[in-house]
Amino acid sequence: MGPGGRAASAALVGGSVAIFGALRRLALAVPQPAAVRSRPGRVWRWRNLLVSFAHSVLAGLWALLSLWHSPELLSDIQDGYSVSGHLLVCFSSGYFIHDTLDIIFNHQSRSSWEYLVHHAMAISAFVSLIVTGRFLVAAVLLLLVEVSNIFLTVRMLLKMSNVPSPALYEANKYINLVMYFAFRLAPQAYLTWYFLRYVEVQGQGAFLTANLLLLDAMILMYFSRLLRSDFFPSLRKGSAGRDVDGEKFLID
Repeated sequence: MGPGGRAASAALVGGSVAIFGALRRLALAVPQPAAVRSRPGRVWRWRNLLVSFAHSVLAGLWALLSLWHSPELLSDIQDGYSVSGHLLVCFSSGYFIHDTLDIIFNHQSRSSWEYLVHHAMAISAFVSLIVTGRFLVAAVLLLLVEVSNIFLTVRMLLKMSNVPSPALYEANKYINLVMYFAFRLAPQAYLTWYFLRYVEVQGQGAFLTANLLLLDAMILMYFSRLLRSDFFPSLRKGSAGRDVDGEKFLID
């Protein structure tokens, strides 16, 4: 990519950061449940999750539509290119940068350090894709995870707000599990297999493979937490009485 293309991409990423900053301000106007208002530690988390939900809806549907509109991209994961995919990667890069700044400036780094690690990995990987123009299809496949994140975020919002509707939580619990398999575990497993088999372990390929393997470990850890919390609560350890209002990650 030439200097002009890199400058345009940087502008797109910056514009995305600004968009999510505006969404964060809009989230302040969304009515908060009593269970959130009564505990100050939950206010930031609630607002942050609303912005995360917006990104998941937009990026998840965008990734699906990009692959549906151009299925031939799947035959060339390393060098396939589409304008839609490029714009999506810039858009999501802006979200990850915004969310990182939101965590740091609101003094949530300690409680949300896992997100900071994840975002550093995502930002560095996406920047390398934008600059080189390679592996954009892999990024679009990874962003299918945002479809799963829609239901994962709904789960966390329901738990925080103490919605008196067990049926709603139960329905989302099983939908969330199906989506986790379909849009998080399956694409991740396929890309891991593809990178280990076809991508040269040097340069950008080595960097992205290392990122992917670390992400594998993180996803399996989160899946274990999800199963223990929603399906095998008797296996949970050390969570009794733990105040996690300020924490962003799936730990309860």
